[in-house]
Amino acid sequence: MDDEYDHDAAMDDMEDVNEEQEEMENFDEMEDGAEHENGVALLDESEKQPNAHRITTRYMTQISMNAPVMVDIEGETDPLKIAMKELSQRKIPIIIRRYLPDGSYEDWSIDELIIE
Repeated sequence: MDDEYDHDAAMDDMEDVNEEQEEMENFDEMEDGAEHENGVALLDESEKQPNAHRITTRYMTQISMNAPVMVDIEGETDPLKIAMKELSQRKIPIIIRRYLPDGSYEDWSIDELIIE
């Protein structure tokens, strides 16, 4: 019979599940700010970085995942610097839709924006 039940393998799987559950329980019991066994510090929710200090966009995420860029990157690897370079050279392939108070909207290409 090809589909024989492997009792030892099933027991090993159960042990792995139990170990993972214990780790999660220990993880939940750790105090905020404590260091996890692999060196990762746990932060309290109040310690999250405010959105005003985050510098990331969907476009930068695409760049970091090897999306084609529209400028010569000259060995640059930082998605923020690449995105800034594309913006300054007006090469970002996006349209900005600006909604007006009356409910209508205007579409602006990068070429029409004032970039300092």
